[in-house]
Amino acid sequence: MTRFLLTMGCAVIFSGAAMGAADTWSNVPLVDTMCSTKVKDHPDAHTKACALQCATGGFGIIAADGTFLKLDDEGNAKAVAALKAATTSDHVRVTLAGERKGDTIEVASLRLQ
Repeated sequence: MTRFLLTMGCAVIFSGAAMGAADTWSNVPLVDTMCSTKVKDHPDAHTKACALQCATGGFGIIAADGTFLKLDDEGNAKAVAALKAATTSDHVRVTLAGERKGDTIEVASLRLQ
C-alpha cells in the first residue's frame, strides 16, 4: 500500500510540473498589435520604427501556423526593450518562452534573433 501511495504521489507531482512547463517559439516575427493584420502575409517587411510608434497597443508574434499571439504586459515591456536594442530596421524576429493562455503568451523570456 505504501508503494502504491508513493507511486501515485510521484505521478501527481510530475504531471503538475508538466502542466506548468513553458512553451518556446523560435525565430518568429515580432509585430505590434495594431499592424498585425496588415503585415500578417509579410511580417519581415514591418519596420522597427512602425512597431515602436504603435507600441501603446502592445505586441505579439506571428506563430508558424499564422496565428497572432499577443504578449502579456511583461512581454510587451521586453518587446519594447528588444526593439530599442535592435540594429536592423526591419525583419525583427525573436525567440521567446512562456505559457500560452488562449491567444496570449505570459512571457518568461524574449530575445532578438
